Amino acid sequence: MAGTNNNKNSPLSPDHDQVANPSRRNLLKSAGLVGAAAVSGAASQMASAQTPATTVNPQDLIPTREALEVLTLAEAETLAAVCDTLIPSDDNGPGANEARAIHYIDRSLASHNAADRFRYLIGLSALREHATKQHGKPFHQLSAGDRQALLQAMQDDTLSGFDPGSANFFNMVRNHTIDGTFCDPYYGGNHHFIGWDLLQYPGVRLGASEADVALGARLPANHQSAYDHATYVKTSTYMGDDDHAN
Repeated sequence: MAGTNNNKNSPLSPDHDQVANPSRRNLLKSAGLVGAAAVSGAASQMASAQTPATTVNPQDLIPTREALEVLTLAEAETLAAVCDTLIPSDDNGPGANEARAIHYIDRSLASHNAADRFRYLIGLSALREHATKQHGKPFHQLSAGDRQALLQAMQDDTLSGFDPGSANFFNMVRNHTIDGTFCDPYYGGNHHFIGWDLLQYPGVRLGASEADVALGARLPANHQSAYDHATYVKTSTYMGDDDHAN
């Protein structure tokens, strides 16, 4: 587990060029357990320091309760705790759970990630069993420190009961959590554009003026999904035929 990093040249330092650039999304993809949380915290500090605060009703950041397509309640509770440990909410801003990463994952397991459903079934069950065996509580009821220790053991490939291995499962869930936090909201995650605001991504635009380019990361967010633009609609209304959907 990484400790406090005081190196100003470190990629996890808020002063590093990559942290001040939307490309830090790639850092999250390659970072370990603490790395993902550290980069998200640094990004939050950058966003709060450099961009005007967006007025959001705190009640709107509470994850919406809705029917799950694939995950059971026990699986959802465990996965939500995993997502929260990987990209937690803190004093700098909301995290994966507020971005509804779990809903993105659930929907993806019913569609383009359907082949991973069995791995989630086995992996989340194994994680619950390890938590109960070691601490006498299900994973989602553990302290943040105990959850982090178990995920570190999973990342180190030292936990049994996973198919094909705990490190493989950890990497898959981490990547899906990042996808769910920073995806286009159309796919069920990035609720209220939390992920895009965290990265200072201004949103999809069909064109950019010289003034837009000059503003760079200071360009105001438009909070629009790609599918808010007719060019990217999933069903082609102008063709009058669903068979022409993109």
